[in-house]
Amino acid sequence: MVLAVSGCAGTNKPDRMSTGSIPAATRSYDHMNMEQLRQAEESAGKAYERSPKDKSVGMNYASVLMMTGKNTQALAVMQQIAIANPADRDVLAAYGKSQAAAGQLEQALSTIQRAQTPDRPDWRLYSAEGAVLDQLGRSNEARSRYRQALDLKPNDPSVLSNLGMSYVLSSDPRTAETYLQSAIAQPGADSRVRQNLALVVGLQGRFAEAERIAVQELSPQQAQANLTYLRAMLSQQNSWQQLAKKDGKPAG
Repeated sequence: MVLAVSGCAGTNKPDRMSTGSIPAATRSYDHMNMEQLRQAEESAGKAYERSPKDKSVGMNYASVLMMTGKNTQALAVMQQIAIANPADRDVLAAYGKSQAAAGQLEQALSTIQRAQTPDRPDWRLYSAEGAVLDQLGRSNEARSRYRQALDLKPNDPSVLSNLGMSYVLSSDPRTAETYLQSAIAQPGADSRVRQNLALVVGLQGRFAEAERIAVQELSPQQAQANLTYLRAMLSQQNSWQQLAKKDGKPAG
């Protein structure tokens, strides 16, 4: 659905100030600039035209559409894939994420909960449910779902990152940093986790440290893009209020 607070910033992609699990396809698209994303969208669209009921093709197309900000179209694609695969948990999870991205939060919550099965719970669905609950302002319930996900998948960096960003939405950057520091130390932590950590450090006024974090292990072009994004976020006087507003609490 819903992705981490930032993508690979500075590539002119749509801004998504919310938590959320990061599907593999999105992680690969996250490193593309807008021109590359447009090419990927065209290619994925042609594949979808050839195989409109194919699960992997449709999910891939919906992912790139969301990365280019076409959330309504992504939802329409996932609706068709869900009709063709009504009992597939991966499809239902992706459908729920597309609903959330399109602003249909209550519907997304229902879809994700329907995909979950108590006898074989899926940690990804718990994390996705938590992300929607966070966007609905139900932070305590959201964190409970993230912790259920971590019980099934200990130390998963995407879940730890989501849990950390949940505290950002509640105006608690210190607690958020604890979880994000843990997330970035895990194998498999990607650039979004690092960007979230940089943002949280910057929100606490440690700007030089935030910039060092933002550019680690990146090419010069990516580093400059991330710095541009980070500086833009931190220079917005209302950025903290935007984050806090998600939880209906005053900025602190």
